[in-house]
Parts: sequence; C-alpha cells; structure tokens
Amino acid sequence: MPYITQGKRNRIDPYLEQINEIIYEKGELTYCLYKLCSLYLKTRRISYETLSTTMSCLEDAKLEWHRKRMIPYEDKKIRENGDIE
Repeated sequence: MPYITQGKRNRIDPYLEQINEIIYEKGELTYCLYKLCSLYLKTRRISYETLSTTMSCLEDAKLEWHRKRMIPYEDKKIRENGDIE
C-alpha cells in the first residue's frame, strides 16, 4: 500500500470525510468504491493497463485492510476466546 504524503492526504481526506457522513449501508460503500474507480477511468484512456491498475489498487487496499484491521481484530478475539486447536 503506497503511503502518500501528508500534503496529498490533507487535500483528499476532507472529501472522503464528507462522503463518509452520508454512507450508512454496505451497498453505499460498495457503490462509492466502484464509482470512484469508474470516475478515475473516465479521465484516462481505457486499456488493459488502466483497467488492471485500477483492479490492482482495489486489491492492494483490500490487502492493507486485512493487514491493518482484520488481523489485529482476529488476534484480539483469539486472546479473548482462545485459539483453535
């Protein structure tokens, strides 16, 4: 997962925070992710490379979510409930 500079984060985050205020359901989050990728592609030449790059970004974000959010949650639950033997 590429960690972008703080300046770029400061430019992007206010928009994401605004969108977050109106997302309440799984379908809305899924729609936003899909639509953002579609808008990204709208300003670029459609090719295998741009389609693959977009899909790769989604996969990278998914893997980062797993690493930073899911694994710590699962480790906490193992400590609370015991591991599977």
